Amino acid sequence: MSAPVAGPGAHRPLRIAVVNNFFPPRVGGSAHMAASLAQRYAAEGHEVLAITAAYADAPETEERDGYRVVRLPAVRMPRLGWSIDFDLSFVTPHLRTRRRLRRLLDEFRPDALHLHGQFFDLTWLAGRYARRRGLPSLLTIHTLLVSERRRYDRLFRLLDAALVRPNLNRIAPRFVILDKLGLDYCARRYGVTDPEFFPIPVDTEHLDSAPRKDIRAEHGVDGPLIVSLGHVIPLRNRLPLVEAMPAILARHPDVRVLVVGRVYHDAFLKRARELGVADAFVVTGAVPKDDVPSYLAAADLVAHDLNGGCGTASLEAMAAGTATIASVGEDNYPGVELRNGWNVLLVEPDDAEAVAANVIELLDKPGKRRALAARQQALVRNNFALDVVAAEHLRVLAKMAGR
Repeated sequence: MSAPVAGPGAHRPLRIAVVNNFFPPRVGGSAHMAASLAQRYAAEGHEVLAITAAYADAPETEERDGYRVVRLPAVRMPRLGWSIDFDLSFVTPHLRTRRRLRRLLDEFRPDALHLHGQFFDLTWLAGRYARRRGLPSLLTIHTLLVSERRRYDRLFRLLDAALVRPNLNRIAPRFVILDKLGLDYCARRYGVTDPEFFPIPVDTEHLDSAPRKDIRAEHGVDGPLIVSLGHVIPLRNRLPLVEAMPAILARHPDVRVLVVGRVYHDAFLKRARELGVADAFVVTGAVPKDDVPSYLAAADLVAHDLNGGCGTASLEAMAAGTATIASVGEDNYPGVELRNGWNVLLVEPDDAEAVAANVIELLDKPGKRRALAARQQALVRNNFALDVVAAEHLRVLAKMAGR
């Protein structure tokens, strides 16, 4: 689908600065979403500059997929055991780094900025730049600052009130919210009204690539396989799946679970040992994006978002045609009709009994599992496909830029 601002006879292409502390080769939903949208903006004929934080041995500058990426010096936040406890990187707080950011944007002369992540310093710095120069900015909300631990949740509320909200008020972006959980959260914490509401974009073309690996052979899996895709943090702790495993193994003793992602919170492994089900779990660590289709093709089921949510990993699994369990309400995506048991499979958050019952039923009934997977695939490809969602972003960016 082409954006209305591109093509012969249309207004000149936009210059769009995409800003996110997270960006490939870092893995994760926010990083891949920012990169996928940047690629799509460039494919539609727009000029794109991606600005991010330095990560591992990634080059300081590079050309990829038709746009330029610049990585600014950064420092990593120490691990503190919080709900979002993974390798957060913030731009080095030197005046020369901030000056370089301003120079980059001055030289690029953006028509609009697409910011990602409400609590990142790059968002605040680039947002202030846009506000001072009268440029429009979109801000996509990804991670919600919440914790099941009361003391951390109180701290997050304080940070939102004392730090995040004042900075957002200064930059006054147009908010992009991905689901009802984010909508409710942003209304309470930041006073957001009338945001843009776009589904999470899913790169379906990437998921259509042929598997590069035989995952079952690599991990010695002969029986049913559950893939649990994504980093393990307290907000996505895998505990409901562990608690469900005794019942699942009683029915299907040869079932195995591949936990694909970095483990930043290992409570699920400790609980698995306590329940005597640790042998059913294999932790692979993070894997390259190009390997994800191989894991999804090997899986009978995907179970990732069981603590309340249905994020990028779950939607990608559905788009790939793999039956997937999530834990949101049927109204989670306004404008998108979810029907539990028909085009989605939903359980209440942290409901191990429901997880066990649904896994057992789908493993018992492969025909039902395949039918559900086909309807899930159609749901995601019709409503969440990257070209569809990117076109909506471009429509709004063009309008904000006065095109």
